[in-house]
Order: sequence, then structure tokens, then C-alpha cells
Amino acid sequence: MKWSCTMQLELAALRLDVSLKGAERPVALIGPNGSGKSTVLRAMIGAHRPQGGHFQINDRVLFDATQGVSIPPERRRIGYVPQTQGLFPHLTAVENVAFGLLGVSGAASSTERDARAKATLKALGCESLGPRYPSVLSGGERQRVALARALCVQPELLLLDEPLSALDATARRQLRIQLAQDLQSRQAPSLLVTQDVKDVLALNAYVFVLEGGRIVQAGEAHQLREKPATDFVAEFFLS
Repeated sequence: MKWSCTMQLELAALRLDVSLKGAERPVALIGPNGSGKSTVLRAMIGAHRPQGGHFQINDRVLFDATQGVSIPPERRRIGYVPQTQGLFPHLTAVENVAFGLLGVSGAASSTERDARAKATLKALGCESLGPRYPSVLSGGERQRVALARALCVQPELLLLDEPLSALDATARRQLRIQLAQDLQSRQAPSLLVTQDVKDVLALNAYVFVLEGGRIVQAGEAHQLREKPATDFVAEFFLS
């Protein structure tokens, strides 16, 4: 499975002109704060509409500015884990995960959605969290639930916006290992925004660097470490 995305987007003071692509191997998007990384992900899920560009997964076109194509977010088959986790406080963990299945083919009944949600939580090693509410979960537990909700829909592309940044060192290490194992077993494309070089290395991700609204460098982690194009890249791989 392959995906590619180009976009030209002006949003307030932010101007993006980027081109990204990937396959089943994880891709990492890194860059300074305010460079537009989260905006790129939100445009890919359909929350922002670029002024120009083209986005497709395999042969399925999700957005094309020239042809006027823009598939609604709920039909894009994209899993998305935002920085804020986005869990509904009035729903239990399993209900939060099942919520993502509303309108998904093959999960028409509440019983089917509940079964798939429980199976996804179990696969991530957190089935016991099912009946609990977000307010009583730790940061790491909430992050696992948010990840389960994104994975439960069996997305064609998984987008992760700094999914480990709010966790303590122990929880971050544990979830990083789980995430790497899960992505490898599913062999589905993923795009990760991160500020931590350990995430890039653990996932063996191909790296794109976003600065000033443009991709300034792309390549393997060892290539960027050996020949950084900017000061940010050099500092990122020294951290």
C-alpha cells in the first residue's frame, strides 16, 4: 500500500508547500515548533482544505484541488491520534474506541462495534481499561485508548501527532515498543509527528524535515545524522 500527498495551504500566517509520500514502512515528520506539522496532518484528515495539491492512498484519490475532489473526513479511512487524545469524558474506554466505528462498513450493530473495540484494546494489552472513564486513567492509559480508537477502524493510513510526548519516560518507552510492534504486524502505512529521535529509531522510520513551511530534507535517519541540512536537523539527531 502506497500513499502520496502534496499540498499548498495558507492558514493565517502559516504557508505550507509540502510533498510527502510513503508505503508500509513508517514515516516520521519532524521540524521546529510552529513549522506546521500538525496542520499537515489535519489537512490530510480533511479538517483543513488546501488551496492546491493532491492526496491519494493507492489508487483512491482523497483530495485533488484541480479536479475539485475532497472526500469527507469520515470516508477517508484514516486513523488519527491528536496530541490532545480527544477522548470523550462521558464514555468509557471501550465506548470511546467503539465510537470510531460508527458508519464503518462491517460494524453496523452496537454489538459488533463493542466486540471490535474490546479486541483492539486486548491487542494493545489494555483490555482491562474497557469499563473505565478517561478521568480515572493515567496519561499512558489514555494514550493507549486513543491509539486503539484509531486502529480499530483498520485505517488505510494512520496519522499520529506526537502520541508519546505527554507521557513519562517509563510509559513512553513501553508504549513506543508496543507501537513499533503493532505497526510492524499490521504492515499498514503510518505518518508520525515527533520531537523525539528515539521514536524515529524505534520505528525505523523514513524521515521528512519540515521547516518554514517546506520540506528541507528527507532520508534515512543515519543519512540526516551524518549530513544535516540545517541546525535543527543536527540538534535533533544529537538529542
